[in-house]
Amino acid sequence: MAYDEGLAERVREALGHRSGITEKKMFGGLSFLVHGNMACGILGEELVVRTGPHGWSEALARPHAREMDLTGRSLTGFVYVGVAGIEADDALEDWVRRGAEFAASLPSK
Repeated sequence: MAYDEGLAERVREALGHRSGITEKKMFGGLSFLVHGNMACGILGEELVVRTGPHGWSEALARPHAREMDLTGRSLTGFVYVGVAGIEADDALEDWVRRGAEFAASLPSK
């Protein structure tokens, strides 16, 4: 699956001030890692955000968010955010910040 290059550029801009950011092709898309831990990514035109298990329910209650499901089973701690939920730069930045903060809370790899 290809990923939206324009969205990738917007995510890079949102992450620009953070240290330890790397990119890796994962899940058929592009993932952004903070010190080796996945923070967020892009599958097609949607954003994937790693919320962790404690932030998952709250994230799912937000508009345009849904469970991430790659194998027929929900991946607890990860959500998809649809295009409508990331059209505005401030909304995208908020989602990216959530993922980056969770990833930064984990031990570096």
